Amino acid sequence: MDVSTTPRDTRLSQQLGLTERMMMSPSMRHVVNAIDEGLVEIERQLIGDLEFTDSVADAAGRYLLEAGGKRVRPMLILLAAQLGDGNTQDVYDAAKAIEITHLASLYHDDVMDHADRRRGVPSAHTVWGNSVAILTGDLLFARASQLMANLGERAIRLQADTFERLVLGQLHETVGPENGEDEEQHYIQVLADKTGSLISTAARAGALFAHAPDSVQEALREYGEKIGVAFQLVDDVIDLSPQPDQTGKVPGTDLRQGVATLPMIYLRQSAKTDAADADLLRRIEDESGDVEAAASESFLTAVADLYAHPVTERTRAEAKKWAAEAIATLDDLPEGPVRDALTRFGRKLADRDR
Repeated sequence: MDVSTTPRDTRLSQQLGLTERMMMSPSMRHVVNAIDEGLVEIERQLIGDLEFTDSVADAAGRYLLEAGGKRVRPMLILLAAQLGDGNTQDVYDAAKAIEITHLASLYHDDVMDHADRRRGVPSAHTVWGNSVAILTGDLLFARASQLMANLGERAIRLQADTFERLVLGQLHETVGPENGEDEEQHYIQVLADKTGSLISTAARAGALFAHAPDSVQEALREYGEKIGVAFQLVDDVIDLSPQPDQTGKVPGTDLRQGVATLPMIYLRQSAKTDAADADLLRRIEDESGDVEAAASESFLTAVADLYAHPVTERTRAEAKKWAAEAIATLDDLPEGPVRDALTRFGRKLADRDR
C-alpha cells in the first residue's frame, strides 16, 4: 500500500490545529516536520512488520492497519522523543510495537462487543469469523512483543505491565462494578486501564528510548494517562452524536452493545429522583443490546435525547477537566515547542467532535 494515500491525515499540524506553517516559530516547524516525517516512516515500516507468510494471517493482520486510524500513540511517542535524541530506530520500533498492540486490542474488543464496523469497514470478525479475529489479535500481540524484545528488558517489562492493564481493564468492563462499588469510579478506572495505560506508555516510551531525563519520562507518563481518560470520555459524547456523517460513527453504538458510558451512568443517577430522566433511561435500556430494536427510529430518538441532555454536557466537562489536569503535568517539562504542542493537543482533544 502506498503510504502517501493512507486513508487518514498523518500530519501533526492538522491534529494540533497548526494548519498555517508559515505562522509557526522555526523551532515549532522543526518539531512538526520531524513528527510528520517520522509518522510516514513508521507507517512504511508497519506494513512490512505486519506481513505474514500465511495468506489468511497476512490479509487479516494488515486489515485494520490499512483501514486507517488517528495514529495518536505513534504521534505522542515521536513528540516525546524530541525531548531527547529525536527520531531514532529505537523510537520507531517502540512506536510500532505500541501501535500494533493497540491494533491487536481492537480485534479482541470488536469480538467481545459484537461490533460490526471499525474505522469505516466491516470489523474483522464479520469478515473472517470470531476465531480468526481473536487469533489475529494474538498474532499482533506476538509481533509487538518481538519488536519490544529488540529494545531490551526494560522495554519488555513496560510492554508486559501495559498489556496486563489492558486485559484487566477489559475484564473489569465485562464484569462491571462489584456490589457497593461506585459505578463512576469503576468506569473511570476502566478507561484508565483500557485507554490511558497504552497512551501513557506511548508518551513515556518516546522519552525513554530517546534517552530523555527520568523527570521528563514521569511527567509524560502521567500526561498520557490523563489524556487517555479524556480521549475516551470525549468518545462517549461523540458516540451519541446524531451526525454520523461528521463523526463517522453510528449514533448510540456503545449503547447498542450495552456499554455503560459516562452519560448513561450520570442518567442512572438522575433517574432516581427525576421522572423524565427515568423515562429516558427506560427507553434506552428497553432497546439496547437488541440489534433490531437498536436500529429503530425510537431508539435513535432516545439517543438524540440523551445527546441533548445535561448529562452529556456534564461528561464533556469531565473530559475537559481530565485534559486540563494532563496539561498541568507538563509544568515539569522544559519550555519549548514540544511542551507547547502537547498543550495544544490536550486542548484540541477535549474539543474534538470526531
